[in-house]
Amino acid sequence: MKDVKSRFALLSVGAALATLMLKFTAYLLTGSVGILSDALESLVNLAGALIALTALKIAAKPADKTHPYGHDKAEYFSSGAEGTLILIAAGSIAYAAIERLIRPIPLEQLNWGLIVAGSASLLNFIVARALLSAANRYDSITLEADAKHLLTDVWTSVGVIAGLLALAVTGWQWLDSLIALAVAGHIVLTGVNLVRRSIDGLMDYSLPSDELIQLEAVLNRHRDQFVAYHRLRARKSGSRRFVDLHLVVPGARSVQEAHDLCERVERDIEKVLPHASVTIHIEPAEDEASYDDDLRDSAT
Repeated sequence: MKDVKSRFALLSVGAALATLMLKFTAYLLTGSVGILSDALESLVNLAGALIALTALKIAAKPADKTHPYGHDKAEYFSSGAEGTLILIAAGSIAYAAIERLIRPIPLEQLNWGLIVAGSASLLNFIVARALLSAANRYDSITLEADAKHLLTDVWTSVGVIAGLLALAVTGWQWLDSLIALAVAGHIVLTGVNLVRRSIDGLMDYSLPSDELIQLEAVLNRHRDQFVAYHRLRARKSGSRRFVDLHLVVPGARSVQEAHDLCERVERDIEKVLPHASVTIHIEPAEDEASYDDDLRDSAT
């Protein structure tokens, strides 16, 4: 599965190279700082795609003695790095736009520039949809980050093209710089969101509320087979989920019976939470130490 992810990352690299050349060609034709800002974002796309490819190859490595939980968290380094690059690109775009506002330059060959920029946007849209589909299928934050970044690039390009069309009609040269500033602001939001989600992943942030509800629903389906459960913890690492909890069962139950119960619970959790690794600790109901303030359910 992870080799498939890498192939999609290669697709992203190819698309980034193609759109980069197209957009810089459009910039050279028109001199538009709006198109330049779009081209700079494509440069970030290329860097992000290369980082994503590297991260996915690292994440594909199996668990070993020094990384017993695997290498899945490498995906968060990728999305975090891409988010940081986006923020740097936003600063560069804003600087270029302000510079052009102070020293305006007439734009040229808008028709050809718009055609080239439009072609690049169409290519980005097709690749972004393919990456987003793969991200959902393989539960990869790295591919999702690439896809959403490309889609942001698409809508950015649409805004730039619309602004240049308005400029062609009105002749207001300052429109180009204002559009570039708006692009920079939009890119900042994307970068901040990616960095925040990456930090959450690296800090072992809890599973989303909808997945926790599914997890608790599984436990409640088996409620008649144990006394209580507590110390439930669940986190996500790349495409994998880690769940651990304590089950309180009657002390007279045999080891085999307790083991079979754990197997059933783990199997049902893995059905609703793909790629889940579940660890269950069994405790006897008759022992006072089996109960604590974090008890999630009770026998009464």
